[in-house]
Amino acid sequence: MVKQIVRDVFFLGQKSEPATRDDLQVGRDLKDTLNANRDRCVGMAANMIGVKKNIIIVNMGVIDIVMFNPVLVWKRGLYETEEGCLSLDGVRKTKRYQEIEVEYFDFNWKKQKMKLKDWPAQIVQHEIDHLSGRVI
Repeated sequence: MVKQIVRDVFFLGQKSEPATRDDLQVGRDLKDTLNANRDRCVGMAANMIGVKKNIIIVNMGVIDIVMFNPVLVWKRGLYETEEGCLSLDGVRKTKRYQEIEVEYFDFNWKKQKMKLKDWPAQIVQHEIDHLSGRVI
């Protein structure tokens, strides 16, 4: 189901809770909502649709990947960049890593590990920041 985008900075600034298998529908809602906002969005966190759970979705070019309880386990190559967010107006400076490795659970609740670099790595880092209440 397509959900409304949360723009309340107080809500977005709160830390999310671990996701469980009971939260699979939130992942499907993120897919629908990202698809509806594809012209102006490349990733989302569950709190952007009003759910404080550790769930993100990231557009990897040809496929959207939903990650439940994503954790950065490795990072390299810190750089400074500017980012925008569907929940906020404008852009802000931030620091990101050029290369990362992220662990997460997929829709079958199997643990996955993925190495990413450049733009997809930046998107994952932005969305993981949302989960800890860091709004950029």
